[in-house]
Amino acid sequence: MGTVYLVGAGPGDPGLITARGRELLALCTAVIYDNLVADELVVTLPAEVERHYVGKRADRPCKSQEEINALMVQLARDGKMVVRLKGSDPLIFGRGGEEAKFLKENGIRYEIVPGVTAGIAAPAYAGIPCTDRYKASFVMFVTGHKAREKSFSTVPWEWVAKAKGGTIVIYMGVGEIERIAGRLIENGMDEHTPVAVIERGTYPSQRVVTAPLKDMPRRVKEHHIKPPSIFVIGEVVDLKPVMEWLGDKPLFGKRIMVTRPGDQAQEMYRLLREKGAEVQPYPTLATIEDTNESAWDTVKQLRSDNKWLVFTSHNGVRYFVHQMFTHIGDIRKLAEYKIAAMGHGTVRALEEYHLQADFIPEATTSQGLADELAQSPEVKNGTVVRVCGNLDTDSVTGTLTKAGIHVIPLQVFETIYPAWPQDFKDKLLSYPPDAVIFTSGRGVEGLFKNLSQDEADKILANARIISIGPMTSRHVEKHGLKVSFESNTPAIPALVDELAAFMKSD
Repeated sequence: MGTVYLVGAGPGDPGLITARGRELLALCTAVIYDNLVADELVVTLPAEVERHYVGKRADRPCKSQEEINALMVQLARDGKMVVRLKGSDPLIFGRGGEEAKFLKENGIRYEIVPGVTAGIAAPAYAGIPCTDRYKASFVMFVTGHKAREKSFSTVPWEWVAKAKGGTIVIYMGVGEIERIAGRLIENGMDEHTPVAVIERGTYPSQRVVTAPLKDMPRRVKEHHIKPPSIFVIGEVVDLKPVMEWLGDKPLFGKRIMVTRPGDQAQEMYRLLREKGAEVQPYPTLATIEDTNESAWDTVKQLRSDNKWLVFTSHNGVRYFVHQMFTHIGDIRKLAEYKIAAMGHGTVRALEEYHLQADFIPEATTSQGLADELAQSPEVKNGTVVRVCGNLDTDSVTGTLTKAGIHVIPLQVFETIYPAWPQDFKDKLLSYPPDAVIFTSGRGVEGLFKNLSQDEADKILANARIISIGPMTSRHVEKHGLKVSFESNTPAIPALVDELAAFMKSD
């Protein structure tokens, strides 16, 4: 019997999930997630983790609460370690209590992991404190949305209206704000009370609109405010101009779509967020480990005084090192090899394992690496173990073999094109990117395997296309797209720095 963990993911910024929440995500075998969960928390999970999306599309749930409950129980009974990942906090207007009760009734072990609730985080990111020594000595969380089975809200607005000297935070109130404001004013709240509405709080693209209570319904319509949004009512709203802190960064408010595989893109996500960007993690490629037992047997039996390992990708390094410990066991065996590596990313991957490349070609293509190796006197009469994936071309093997060099192809991973769930496309269509970063030609191909031409046209209509180098740019142009910016240095930190400068001046 498995266990279900009801985990609060925070309100948007993926950095706001708790340490316990991250720990459980790293260990789980299945995740059930909502629409408001940051995509980054899901796309960076290992490929073998089951993913079940149960959010809302066009304001309609794709699964009923009864179906979600049944799914949790079934996965647990299958022996899965299940993370039920919920936006914000599971027990503050998150129906976590209902789910916990159902699990208890069905004999399923569960744990509740609180999350940072939107009612605290969204105001904080807008520069509005929920309490203040002089302006608010209490904070009240209320829902502006009535349950489907109720014909009217059970919130005692006549009592709320009379509560003085505090802050009222209203969740899920966009569609009801006119009625709510009217009820509050009718029951004695000053119509000039300051109000802020925060749309997509904690995201760099969040919007904040302030107005007196009497004017807020009109302002919501004028600014086309959409869910998810939080209303903050009280004198603390007046502190916003003094306490604002979000926004002084070169990519602030820009939505940057990253197509790099999720398990390799975390550094890029972090660097972009540090520049103020809203990261849209939409990997168009994924890798899974692939072990070739017969090739490893050949490598283990290899006897040569001139042995080389040839790497052309970060993935090759990562999966090779993992499999080496399984098949060879002793890292000191690597001392028998010299190492050739192509590209900044590959060299940096080696350095992460405290390995240094003996040969780095001037060219940044596999064919260039093969040509330079074939002409090197150091490699002559040697044996090359060509570490590769399933989509790597055999140009390296062919060129070296033609030069009289013995080559052992060692496939350690497989590259796949993941199919995006419909909710990914829906979010992109609702919030199209300002820029799309491609770090490989295959990443470009993966995008068009996921999107129809019509979907691609809509999503990319106003987006800048960013390429890491000439080969990637050629793939972009093959699909009729124009490269807006090509990095001068094919390395992630340099690309992000150059992108920030480009977007700021654009």
